[in-house]
Amino acid sequence: MITSEWGSRDLPPGARARDGGTWTSGLSVNEFAALRAAGFEPVGAVMDSTVHDLGRRYDRPYECGYRPAPRAVQYDRSGRPLPTHDRLGRSLPTSVTITTGSGTAAGGHHTYLRTFHRARRAATERMAAECASLGGDGIVSVRLDVVPFLDAPDQLEFRASGTAVRARGPVRPGRVFLSHVSGQEFGKLIASGWVPVDLVLGASSGVRHVDERTEQQTGARAPAQEVEGLTDLVRRTRHDARRRLAADVRRSGAEGAVLSTAGLTTWARSCPAGGEDHMVESTFVGTSITAFRTDHRPPRSLSFMRL
Repeated sequence: MITSEWGSRDLPPGARARDGGTWTSGLSVNEFAALRAAGFEPVGAVMDSTVHDLGRRYDRPYECGYRPAPRAVQYDRSGRPLPTHDRLGRSLPTSVTITTGSGTAAGGHHTYLRTFHRARRAATERMAAECASLGGDGIVSVRLDVVPFLDAPDQLEFRASGTAVRARGPVRPGRVFLSHVSGQEFGKLIASGWVPVDLVLGASSGVRHVDERTEQQTGARAPAQEVEGLTDLVRRTRHDARRRLAADVRRSGAEGAVLSTAGLTTWARSCPAGGEDHMVESTFVGTSITAFRTDHRPPRSLSFMRL
């Protein structure tokens, strides 16, 4: 915990310099009331953005998971061997799922996601700096928007916005906290003994080449069935994103996280090796939280005594 040089009830010089001491916010009336009830008050709306070129995901044939021929017999879930040759005796091409967590095989996927995280961090850190300049202790109702820039496929604007808030008491947090939770949710967290720490993100990008096995399972004459290659692509990409979310929670020093969104985006693109690739991007966004303890016990609303 830290204490400010200007006292627990005053604002820093930068905030006092604002005309008339007025503030803006993105809060609704109910959110404002909930914040006040929790012992906080808004000090201003904050926003920042950054534009990044994320570069290529991949451009070499085998970074899509394409394998010209199987290395060994593969089996389906019932234990039956999958076909390895076509009707003419030629080896069938097979595919594996490549995600951001596939090590050296990830290629451009890893670079893409690293740039994605760097862009998100740049926008939120500058927004946190603006909050600190206003004398705020943290930001609530943070919204992260990722939108295309100039219609370029790999150029994106990362925009972060929220409302900076400040505790009315003498106790100050050691650093600016960031949270996606609304004013009402923030009040409930504080009342239940939890405080937000930071925005956390788990994201992963995955690709799988459309091989003959997938074409057979999705063709016009294919019966209703599970498409095993696409199932594997979605499951592995989501698992990698969840693993990265847990790592981000640990990085923030928190005990857990409450989620805001769990998104999955899918699309197809032409493969450098020929044919088509299926792409998946899985994203989890939330707020890491930790418990706080205090010796202060609030008075009970009602006292019961024996007559």
